[in-house]
Amino acid sequence: MKFCLKAFCLFLLLSACNTSDNKKVYKPQSSGNINDLSVVIDNILWDSSVGETIRSTIGAPLYGLPQDEPQFSLRQIPSSVFSGFVKNSRLILKVVKSLRQIPSSVFSGFVKNSRLILKVVKGTSAATKFSKDPYASPQRMVLVSGMTNQEISDQIIQNQDKISKAFQTQELEEKQRRTKKSVFKTTSITKQFGINIQFPSIYRIAKQVDDFLWIRRDIKTGTVNLMIYTLPYDDNITKEALAKRVIKVRDSIGKLYIPGPVEGTYMTTEAAYTPFYGNAKVGSLNSFETRSIWQVKDAFMSGPFINYWIEDPVNNRYLVAEGFVFAPSVGKRDYIFELEAIIQSISIKE
Repeated sequence: MKFCLKAFCLFLLLSACNTSDNKKVYKPQSSGNINDLSVVIDNILWDSSVGETIRSTIGAPLYGLPQDEPQFSLRQIPSSVFSGFVKNSRLILKVVKSLRQIPSSVFSGFVKNSRLILKVVKGTSAATKFSKDPYASPQRMVLVSGMTNQEISDQIIQNQDKISKAFQTQELEEKQRRTKKSVFKTTSITKQFGINIQFPSIYRIAKQVDDFLWIRRDIKTGTVNLMIYTLPYDDNITKEALAKRVIKVRDSIGKLYIPGPVEGTYMTTEAAYTPFYGNAKVGSLNSFETRSIWQVKDAFMSGPFINYWIEDPVNNRYLVAEGFVFAPSVGKRDYIFELEAIIQSISIKE
């Protein structure tokens, strides 16, 4: 009888352990518009050099747009009200200024009895920490801390690319997640180019020929467009030569396939605007990225474009994906971001 009682108690103990191990902590659904960033920072810091640093780095204008638009829309939240549903924001930049510093040499005796202690071993409290889903899901938070305004500003400046990249990656994933709710059936595109791609069903095919695809969707003030075509691969070409080739090719493609409003007009690259060039990734694929402004020859039409020459050495080709927007008198950042999310969904079908 005693043996049975012990076995039963052991079973209950093991069951409790398994229940505890398998229990998942519930986290609410995150919220917020695409590229909205909650900046948790006290008013005195927001109005100081720290706030200026945030606005000039993380909140800097996105390159390649006709008018200045920030990469992220910043919403300042004082730490005193950062609670409840406010914590569910999908993107959070939290800035903390430590108010009390105790040198290690005097950290002894009654000083050690402080109820809250952050001990920093390497001589400085300045730090930038990245976390995923701390309060909601999906969510990305970056915590920047320092003893002085200068320390905090230095952390933001040194890590601005990593911070922006972390937030951008989160938003691309969110945009693609939303796209999956209603996707365009891409069977003919997969057959044409040997790729997988996802874009919203609201798009339509404007032109599809042997080696060229143009999809678009109508918006209230214009159109959002994506082109795909291929070119022979050249692994010996320099970055400078490739940059020149990108512009030359896209102008020829515009003349051939993207007509303007009257006969004889077509899309070209705006010569007065200096393009951004750089190496990038589309999924796991190496690519060459270009951002600039397009215009219609002999017509008053223009807008931003993003262009990716995606390397596909297995098939001895570049897969070129370009998104461009025509939306006069309204912001264009979110449309360009939508196109980038579509391009980032591309993979070569095996």
